[in-house]
Amino acid sequence: MIFETDYRLENYILNSGWNDFPQRVRERAVGCAIDLTTALVLGSKGRQFEVGLRTARSVYGCGDVPVLGSRERFSFVGAAAAAAHAANSFDIDDGHNMIRGHPGASFVGGVLSAALARNAKYREYLEALVVSYEVTVRWALAMQDYYNFMHSTGAYGAFGTASGAGRLFQLDRKTLNAALSIADFHAPMTPVMRAVEYPSMNKDGVPFGTVVGALAVIEAMEGYEGKTHLLEMPEYRHLLDSLGSEYEIMNLYFKPYTCCRWAHQPITACLDLMKEHGFIYENVEKITIHTFKAAARLSKIAPSTTDEAQYNIAYPVAAAVVHGDLGYFQVCAESLKDERVLEIMKRLEFVVDSEMEALFPQKRLAWVALRLTDGRTLRSQIYAAPGEASDGIDLEWITKKFIRVTESILSSEKQDELLSILTGPQDVRISAVVEAVNAGLA
Repeated sequence: MIFETDYRLENYILNSGWNDFPQRVRERAVGCAIDLTTALVLGSKGRQFEVGLRTARSVYGCGDVPVLGSRERFSFVGAAAAAAHAANSFDIDDGHNMIRGHPGASFVGGVLSAALARNAKYREYLEALVVSYEVTVRWALAMQDYYNFMHSTGAYGAFGTASGAGRLFQLDRKTLNAALSIADFHAPMTPVMRAVEYPSMNKDGVPFGTVVGALAVIEAMEGYEGKTHLLEMPEYRHLLDSLGSEYEIMNLYFKPYTCCRWAHQPITACLDLMKEHGFIYENVEKITIHTFKAAARLSKIAPSTTDEAQYNIAYPVAAAVVHGDLGYFQVCAESLKDERVLEIMKRLEFVVDSEMEALFPQKRLAWVALRLTDGRTLRSQIYAAPGEASDGIDLEWITKKFIRVTESILSSEKQDELLSILTGPQDVRISAVVEAVNAGLA
């Protein structure tokens, strides 16, 4: 089928400015910048980031672009690759229910690196984030319909990265169309349920989607020609009708725990029951988790790596029951052999609940029943994961999460300094954020 490009998407990407966004969207953009920084800070402490740095060093070479979490500098693509290895490393990044994955992490490595390569102002970075969220979610909806398969974050990260980086590199609309088409064609088709069942660094495929999107921009700038992305096709053009009037960035959820979203409901249910009834992990005889099928398929093995701990449903619940939280400390490699957690894992049972399954993916619900050693049986209410869009997440919630999640890595003084930059005047250079984090990590 031959049809003309109307450049509606490209015009939106290139021409949408800060003052075009409603106030609630501008506030959400700042919140997303804080939340993505949280993910990158935690990710900088993981083995996956170490791999990303070595890969950037050996494949992409040195350059002038800094990387959050490292003193090294790389080319744009190298920096994007390194940062992308951190973005989803501890599974603490935002998500979107209807595309079943993590839009922010999918493109932040590439968008941040493009902003650093251009020495962009913080406001320019925020603008690119908004545009990338809006484009990424819409392309993901088209992609999942077109391929009729549950491909996840890495797949649509290619398109989102090309969008935000293409804007920051100030491509003309024809070159941007080529970059988007290249990213669309070469996007990694990450089979997410395989990662759910067999967890590893493959996870959501974030680094590979980011690299494809970054390379697509460079290739297009050098004259490589791509033709036709999904959002140009007649059957998906309707997804562009709401650009500038409806904002998918407002439909994000935010994660309080360092694990797959599908484990957050039973974690919250257990912690609330413990608080309400005043018992501790030693009083637990059995926990039965009633959830939807995809969550029940999550790994339940005793983890030997942090990835196996995060893409798991038994370990995160057990660790949260023992420690009262699930953050960096609970999933770092040093904590995975805690005998208390491994013992609680043996006391877990998982049931696919037909009611919970019928509501998935629009709603991701679960409830738990606990039997205590004193003979009591407690049943929780039905829980959605905390941090849903319907919870009215605001800047205060995201800021408190940042402080709680990063307190074992950054001093309180450095946390305050970083938050003052991220919530302060937007004419500062985005490099100030990276410099502040790197000084704090040092």
